[in-house]
Amino acid sequence: MKRFTTAATAALSLVTLANAAPAFAADSVAVASYGGAYQEALHKAFYEPTAKTLGIDIKEFTLSGITDVRTQVKAGAVEWDVVELYAGQCQQAADEGLIEPLDYNVIKTDGVPKQLVQSHWVGFTAYSTVLAWNKDVYKDNPPKSWADFWDVKKFPGTRALSGYGPSTNAEIALMADGVATDKLYPLDMDRAFKKLEEIKPDITVWWNSGAQSGQLAVNQEADMLAIWVARIDAAIKEGAPYDFTYNEGVVDIECLVVPKGAKHKDLAMKVINEFLKPEHQADLPKYVPYGPVNQDAYKTGKITPDLLKNANSTPENLAKQVIQDKPYWAKNGQAAQERWDAFLQK
Repeated sequence: MKRFTTAATAALSLVTLANAAPAFAADSVAVASYGGAYQEALHKAFYEPTAKTLGIDIKEFTLSGITDVRTQVKAGAVEWDVVELYAGQCQQAADEGLIEPLDYNVIKTDGVPKQLVQSHWVGFTAYSTVLAWNKDVYKDNPPKSWADFWDVKKFPGTRALSGYGPSTNAEIALMADGVATDKLYPLDMDRAFKKLEEIKPDITVWWNSGAQSGQLAVNQEADMLAIWVARIDAAIKEGAPYDFTYNEGVVDIECLVVPKGAKHKDLAMKVINEFLKPEHQADLPKYVPYGPVNQDAYKTGKITPDLLKNANSTPENLAKQVIQDKPYWAKNGQAAQERWDAFLQK
């Protein structure tokens, strides 16, 4: 999903409270996520209050995905204690023996859907890939579906898709080809790649980071694009004349894991427990339109009606979208990625 430069140095750091006891000075946890507007939101909603509650430092890093975790674990040089992964990579990391089992005596998961509470990973936030467009270009006739995105005659203009891989792009292509949202899985990869070949000549940019996708909107370099909703929301707040729809959006779940050999494993479990608390989960939509995974967050009264309108994990907005099948991607992701790499290189 999100390819940021792997950080060897912290992108941000939280300072221990001035009145914290000296004994806490050595207590720190390294947390890795995906940078940009999303990680800034995590900083405010989760990292700051957790650091305060536990009396620790939270050192922030960015990563590109499971490859970074695999590299650290295989080298026996694990830098991170809590890592956020996406798509099928949560279970894939477990299957590869890259992550520790979670301690559910410490981590409380009331309100988290049961299918997102697994032995080695737990759901954290829900994000969406959505269709966005330049309002100045399409005015009162905007695209409403991925079929419209593929219709270059009715909707001429520059276009952008993620260059990361087949995950999400395959679902988008199949919806554009008329596959019903409840009939997507198992994915027909032959059909998906045939449809992607159709649009490939009209893709101006295959973006390779969330920051790049947002900049495409800010600079108005893509009239229409698939983009993470947090990125287009941030671009709109910067003044980009864009809008987006949750119709046929693709929802994925970020998960939290602890790399095997993490230096502060026990403290990492306490951090994850804090991250899952409803009061912190409810703060996320204040900063970015990604929805809480803990459904009890919606019972806190902290999420205003305006925020509910844009949060992607409300029942109303979820009904418009497809929830990505993580077990499918865990099983088929590697082969599909190899096919994707060949597709882009042609």
